[in-house]
Amino acid sequence: MTETTLAPLKLAVVGHTNTGKTSLLRTLTRDTYFGEVRNSPGTTRHVEGVRLKIADQTLIELFDTPGMEDSMALLDYLQRLTNEQERMDEPERIALFLQTPEANERFEQEARVLRQLLQSDAGLYVIDVRDPVLAKHKDEIRVLAQCGKPLLPVLNFTRSPEQRIEEWRTALAHLGLHALAEFDTVAPALNGEALLYEKLALLVSAAHSEQLQRLSVDVAQQRQQRMQDAWRLLAELLVDVAAWRLTSPSQKALLEQNIQTLHETIRLREEACVKALLRRFNFTTRDYLPDHIALEGYRWETDLFHPEVLKELGIQVGKGVAAGAMAGATFDLLTAGLSLGSGTLIGAAAGGIWQGVDKWGQRLIGKWRGETELTVDDSVIRVLALRQIALIHALAQRGHAAQTPIAITRAQIALDGGSLSEESTPINWRSGPLPEAIEQARAHPEWSSLHPRHLPSARREQAIVALVQQLEGPKVEQ
Repeated sequence: MTETTLAPLKLAVVGHTNTGKTSLLRTLTRDTYFGEVRNSPGTTRHVEGVRLKIADQTLIELFDTPGMEDSMALLDYLQRLTNEQERMDEPERIALFLQTPEANERFEQEARVLRQLLQSDAGLYVIDVRDPVLAKHKDEIRVLAQCGKPLLPVLNFTRSPEQRIEEWRTALAHLGLHALAEFDTVAPALNGEALLYEKLALLVSAAHSEQLQRLSVDVAQQRQQRMQDAWRLLAELLVDVAAWRLTSPSQKALLEQNIQTLHETIRLREEACVKALLRRFNFTTRDYLPDHIALEGYRWETDLFHPEVLKELGIQVGKGVAAGAMAGATFDLLTAGLSLGSGTLIGAAAGGIWQGVDKWGQRLIGKWRGETELTVDDSVIRVLALRQIALIHALAQRGHAAQTPIAITRAQIALDGGSLSEESTPINWRSGPLPEAIEQARAHPEWSSLHPRHLPSARREQAIVALVQQLEGPKVEQ
């Protein structure tokens, strides 16, 4: 009963100009459009609020405030505001200041901040730890402390090589602020929000502490669900691509044309997966610029079928090359199916018409009858998996205040997604056996959503669920 009627915890997000106050709110709310973020002072000129909810219950109200710009002069003014004989609590002094003409003129920005902090239960004091500790910052904290509200310093940009964390820790301790939280709004730690709420819970009432605990648990559950949904999107992509087949006449011109169709279809399917992943993590296409990723001059959307990708990622070429050589293939699919060459190998990386005489003998015979069945080779499946895993982990570690689009390097892709250790990577996408679900999909073209006669099936669903479990890896206790 008390839990549903308790008023929300009101938090004023305060600090110096351009330290990342709005960025903090964007990351906590996962809203890239909240407020305005620019690398210039005084971007936020008014108080703006946002609510954090579970279901329909508001647990926290956050208020973004303008940056304080003249704290040294304000502190001097506050000291002159009352004479030495008059005893007045500091919050009363702040309230008196807010009634003066100066609060609407010279110190208008600071007055908005102090007014909101007085109306709140606590404040989050955001610090850009790349800045040196200056006298104005210390005076700023002294002014804020006069409001009589709990103040939790939030150290921002902690992953920057220019960070001065220890310098700030020492300065805050000298000012009586020993509890603080490290929270990089651009690249927050996976448990960053939970740690922030945990530190804040130490400063507020027991009832509000329970609200913060509920919010922390909900944040962890949402993070787990986002990752599960992301693995599901990847599993569906891999099953669709592995199951898809394209029948083509064996004439050179038509075969080349259909190989290009196969390539384009796979690119579009991967693009759809990328967009779905961005939406699931509350990002947009402006947060991801794959066109900027080049591999020896080849763009992201074409390097999927280029042999240099295999070299860079350490992917082993399977039996497709050997089978193509035995078949006397004349199409060079290793160059993305755009060139013809006498005696060249079937593209194990590009389209994989055959993956071995032992498995595909009947389809080789079909070639001489005038038709060839085009499928995607295992090597392409491996590349797709590696770069989507890299994207998933980049999105999971990205704050919603980040302004630079994601750029996934070859090194990140080569490391099975860029952030997983060998111990936590259940599938060796470079050279190990492919998951059983992929092998099953090979025998079921109707499993592919690219197939014109695709219908949902229980067996396809079972294969996808099994693949999701493999992609997730061992469960980690929260």
